[in-house]
Amino acid sequence: MKKLALACITLPLLLLSTLSCDRGKAADTVNGKTTTETEKADSIEKKTALTIDTLDFNKRMVALSNNDTTGRWPVKAPYPLPGALLPYNRIIAYYGNLYSTRMGILGELPRKEMLAKLQGEVAKWQAADSSVKTIPALHYIAVTAQGAPGKNNMHRLRMPFKQIDTVISWAKPINALVFLDIQVGHSTVKSEVAELEKYLAMPNVHLGIDPEFSMKNGERPGSKIGHFTAADINDAITILADIVRKNKLTPKVLVIHRFTQGMVKNYKEIKTVPEVQIVMDMDGFGSKVLKKDSYVSYIYREPVQFAGFKLFYKNDNKNDWKIYSPEELVKFTPKPIYIQYQ
Repeated sequence: MKKLALACITLPLLLLSTLSCDRGKAADTVNGKTTTETEKADSIEKKTALTIDTLDFNKRMVALSNNDTTGRWPVKAPYPLPGALLPYNRIIAYYGNLYSTRMGILGELPRKEMLAKLQGEVAKWQAADSSVKTIPALHYIAVTAQGAPGKNNMHRLRMPFKQIDTVISWAKPINALVFLDIQVGHSTVKSEVAELEKYLAMPNVHLGIDPEFSMKNGERPGSKIGHFTAADINDAITILADIVRKNKLTPKVLVIHRFTQGMVKNYKEIKTVPEVQIVMDMDGFGSKVLKKDSYVSYIYREPVQFAGFKLFYKNDNKNDWKIYSPEELVKFTPKPIYIQYQ
């Protein structure tokens, strides 16, 4: 069966020559209970959790797996540090860039209208699955792949920090998470993530990385679909884990976009650590049948840790296609815990 023909390789460059178009793109425990230590702050004693309730965590992970009997799900991994977002919350994210109305709903609509629409989606997901708290997020493309090489010959453009600051300020009134997304072009994950460390040190800021525009052999981004190896992804995990430890943070969420077999190499070698929670996000637009087929092929059959699903307001609602509803997606195996709207 033909897979999603989702890359924007035949589309014209957008504003800023970006290629981010509408593409198709472990803690110990005692008897399974949380243990604590008492610390003093301003002469007031408070308890700080040292471990999670593993029995509760395991129960939630089994529920996310929709009782999969193959042994793939739930994935065996170290328990996360206390304060982990997953599997206790389902994240509903709006994706885009403030320089373009074509790169996603974040940037397409005025701020107030966009935030209200996002909160409406959060409410729909909460109603569809009341067993998990649903929370909003703004997923901002902080580094965009470029058709032109640029002054550094890296085929990527870093957004100004003032734009990142703007998105973070937009998130505050609705208590939303912020994801910074990276399209490396001819650069590397390690180089681009390191540039954003001051933001990733903030408790509510997390990371997304996009293999589609990682061009290993010098090709122009958009001329073919790129890929990440497990080593590339592990570089991001290492940096995030170091940031968590250094700043005494709760775990970071790492979202990896995927809509073809070749976009992620050696998935079994992707490491899992208590400081980082990995979401493999099924990207790409198309019919419901095609999208579910891709989800089964690239998410269900190649488990990493958590599952995500991307929905396109426009491209999933054309050619007699219909966008998936929350009620339909929570029946998937595994249930997606991160949902992104473009």
